[in-house]
Amino acid sequence: MSIRVLVADDQSMVRAGFRMLLANESDIEVVADASNGLEAVARAARLRPTVVLMDIRMPELDGLQATQRIIAADRTARVLILTTFALDDYVYEALRAGASGFVLKDDPPEQLIAAIRTVAAGDALLSPAITRRVIEQFTRIPRSTPPPELEHLTQREIDVFRSVARGLSNLEIGRELFISEMTVKTHVTHILQKLNLRDRVQAVVLAYQTGLFDARPVAHQPEHPPT
Repeated sequence: MSIRVLVADDQSMVRAGFRMLLANESDIEVVADASNGLEAVARAARLRPTVVLMDIRMPELDGLQATQRIIAADRTARVLILTTFALDDYVYEALRAGASGFVLKDDPPEQLIAAIRTVAAGDALLSPAITRRVIEQFTRIPRSTPPPELEHLTQREIDVFRSVARGLSNLEIGRELFISEMTVKTHVTHILQKLNLRDRVQAVVLAYQTGLFDARPVAHQPEHPPT
């Protein structure tokens, strides 16, 4: 099954460039484009693309508001934010709106294509630079109360959650905790399910919104003994 992409950007040359770039990928199909946020919301609702490439600054309705509306209408929607700067002022708001990742417009083509495949697979794309930005933003706001579902995490899941919040990849977490990458992926899946989160980005937001790993340790259930 091909990855269906909607490109939303107010510059026609940018939209054309993405179409040309992605036309060479056998597993990716650009199903439509949009020149503003309102068009993006309407076409996302009608076409149900796998991934929406969303520019932040657009007329009529900006990318942030468009992302909020798309996610509100379809919780499974995946939005990949297009930005000019790695530390865009809208990073924090876009994450809270439900964006699954960020790519720079001047990133190498292969990096953009990999990002689309990553997000389409249900993973999130959050670079260490973006993670640091999130941390900086959340240190300036009052902490909210951690959700009671945190009590359902095992100690190993807490360890993995802490590493996810630091922006580490599954491979890096596995090396740090001396477990396989597949085991890490399984733990991440369980964490997201238990906390009712869409993806890793929401996990990072929750961790720093609640001050989860800079306060008292979270109570947890013990790991099941090995069989």
